[in-house]
Amino acid sequence: MKLQPIVLSLLDTDLYKFNMDQVIFHKHTDLCGQYFFKCRNEGIVFTEEMAQEIEEQIDHLCTLRFTDEELDYLRSIRFIKNDYVEFLRLWHPIRDYVKVGLSEEGELSIVVDGPLFSAMQFEIYLLEIVNEVYFRMNYDYDGLLESAKRRLDEKIDAMNSGRYTFKFAEFGARRRLSRDWEDEVIRRLVTETKNCVGTSNVYFAKKYGVTPIGTFAHEFVQMYQGIDSIPLSYTNHYAMQDWYNEYKGDNGTALTDTVTTDLFLLDFDRSMVNNYTGVRHDSGDPFEWGEKIIAHYRKYGVDPKTKLLLFSDSLDFDRAQELYDYFKDKTKVSFGIGTFVSNDTDAEALNIVIKLQYVNGRPVAKLSDAKGKAMCQDGEYLDYLRKAVEFRIKRETGR
Repeated sequence: MKLQPIVLSLLDTDLYKFNMDQVIFHKHTDLCGQYFFKCRNEGIVFTEEMAQEIEEQIDHLCTLRFTDEELDYLRSIRFIKNDYVEFLRLWHPIRDYVKVGLSEEGELSIVVDGPLFSAMQFEIYLLEIVNEVYFRMNYDYDGLLESAKRRLDEKIDAMNSGRYTFKFAEFGARRRLSRDWEDEVIRRLVTETKNCVGTSNVYFAKKYGVTPIGTFAHEFVQMYQGIDSIPLSYTNHYAMQDWYNEYKGDNGTALTDTVTTDLFLLDFDRSMVNNYTGVRHDSGDPFEWGEKIIAHYRKYGVDPKTKLLLFSDSLDFDRAQELYDYFKDKTKVSFGIGTFVSNDTDAEALNIVIKLQYVNGRPVAKLSDAKGKAMCQDGEYLDYLRKAVEFRIKRETGR
């Protein structure tokens, strides 16, 4: 079974890839990174035919270039700078940076290895490819599509009836059923409801004239672990400092949990509280996290109602409504919803990730606020990072 090309445009990725890459382009072009694919579902088997299709889709991806129209669109985004766009005129995905393997048991492996400013761009494209190949070649795709349409109809009816009253952005590119289905989802959400305020997918934001949404991911904080001169427990500080220097508060939602939210808050001091418009939740209990952030704002005399809490951790619509009802009178609230809009079918969605694991040959890791989300190739380093984090927290807070 041969598939049509899955990625047709280099804009078909999440905005935060460009946001992070611009900082790397301006400040850290000397960094090299290694990214590793992982499927968190149990018992998922990829076939030789699937692996071959993935290889061919990557071959096609690496023939793509940004068009003049796409580059002009990137220039129109307020905080994307012209010198970076000119760099993207020259940049393209390089095939030699990506290696695909398949074990005898059907476990898929993908490694991306190259200059960080280039290697990091592969993540979303590869996840889009793997997802679509898997679901088209492993299922009756038309049957899955019918179930996806039925479930989307139900969500849209619930929004228009007033059952769901919150605003959200579509964050579904990385785990979408297919490119065509994400296209239909976004079209319908932005034309048939008042709840969807934008999408993380730059291509579809351009296509439908909605706001592209995104700030930075865990890999941005992780990469500072690979810089010799930076103490491990201060990576949030240097990451947020570089981010602010790049964007001057114009792109200012900080992710809190890369090396735990408790450590993040030690660096989220008065200046950073004022410089950032809000923070994003991606692991741990969201209610506890939200109350902790609100208390932190109040400690500095900042009205929480002037700041944004953005929730994005495996949300479905009922969970988002519950969070909205709880926090709406305490602070600004928004949501990024991915899998439950772009791949909500009668089949189980894949929980797949591609994570940064080494920078300049040094291991790096995400701890998060949930133990199950930690990912690191080097267990000894992961223990060392945890101890460094715990030591600083204990030293500065007594906890």
